[in-house]
Amino acid sequence: MNLIVTFSKDLIFKFIRFGIVGISGIFVDFGTTWLLKEKVKIHKYVANSCGFLLATLTNYLLNRYWTFQSHDPKAFQQFGKFFAIALVGLIFNNLIIYFLNDKLKINFYLSKVFAIVAVSLWNFFANYIYTFAA
Repeated sequence: MNLIVTFSKDLIFKFIRFGIVGISGIFVDFGTTWLLKEKVKIHKYVANSCGFLLATLTNYLLNRYWTFQSHDPKAFQQFGKFFAIALVGLIFNNLIIYFLNDKLKINFYLSKVFAIVAVSLWNFFANYIYTFAA
């Protein structure tokens, strides 16, 4: 496992693709949550969890085949790594929002933007080094 990340064109293209996949994940997450909460009338935390899980699954598949072009036959184990990193990212996200919004009184949505940027960097490099390492 190469722990030193060299900044190459390949890494930059992967980061851009990872960002595009992440944006699609936001739509999957918010769309699923809204649909389940507002239309199906499922409890907001259940709806939110379903949105998170579906976005994580679609993000994994898109990142596996498009961003990192992985052909690792151990897809289930690879998804487990991806999911674990996503859960750590979710914890980071909530902690950042809590600190910025609740403690420093920064606007919630501005706090969320900071959290998304920080967690996106965590998610990309953790997946690059651990989940999709060649």
